[in-house]
Amino acid sequence: MRLETISGMSPGVNVTEDQTDRLRKHVHVLAVDIGERHTARPEALSAAARYIEQALASSGYAVRRQTYEADGVVCANLEVELLGRERAEEILLIGAHYDTVWGSPGADDNASGVAALIEITRLLSARPLKRTVRCVAFVNEEPPHFLSDLMGSVVYAREARARGDDIEIMLSLEMLGYYSSAPRSQQYPAGLGLCYPDRGDFIGFVSNLRSRRALLRLHRAFRAHCAFPSERLASPAMVPGVGWSDHWSFWRAGYRAVMVTDTAFYRYPHYHMPTDTPEKLDYAPMARITAGLADAVTALANGR
Repeated sequence: MRLETISGMSPGVNVTEDQTDRLRKHVHVLAVDIGERHTARPEALSAAARYIEQALASSGYAVRRQTYEADGVVCANLEVELLGRERAEEILLIGAHYDTVWGSPGADDNASGVAALIEITRLLSARPLKRTVRCVAFVNEEPPHFLSDLMGSVVYAREARARGDDIEIMLSLEMLGYYSSAPRSQQYPAGLGLCYPDRGDFIGFVSNLRSRRALLRLHRAFRAHCAFPSERLASPAMVPGVGWSDHWSFWRAGYRAVMVTDTAFYRYPHYHMPTDTPEKLDYAPMARITAGLADAVTALANGR
């Protein structure tokens, strides 16, 4: 495992064993008890939605279902809104997709992101917020709906734009669970390897060029509250992987959005494979990152 090489770093945030256990439980339920979940397995997709709905509701908020049909299956985005006390019309949105690619139980991709979303909602529920924060679990991010009008986040972002929602920044939680201190464990798109570490022991913050100021604000807030190693990249969206998650849908709708990620296939050897199972993940670092993101969102929601 990789925990021994990163556990000596200053934690930056206080993370309890209960928080780590909650993340582990959410990943296990989604990836093992439910397993592969997509429109070709509608009962599993529905079971995942029910579980996430109950977990989000346990923080004391009503969960709004945004439903639509894909492949003859009724699908749902799941939204919790934490209403701001002073500038409620200004919105920060945190999202993660809960479906999987065919043939994979999706522990890292993306039960890890959903587990973090649930835990961030729980942490934020006890905090006063000036701006509104929305926490949304998206359906249908993976193929065959990837980058199509049936992608759950596309449906959501389109509706938000039609309502005139003022989403200041969208955070896409895309694979948060795998870390390695081995040399050359981290790969990159061509040309970037000289600028970043060759060890996959950090969390990445990624945006397109239009979102670079939002990226900088988020990354600075994260670093102010969490000492876990992190890197940022603002890049043209054409670079492979930069736009490959739900943040792309918000770029398309004209919003600024950032992906938070362990870098997926640039690091994780089990990406989109049957071996993407819960024991591959590192839950202690994941808990630190989750707590750091909750603190960063709190700072942005309550800033000027």
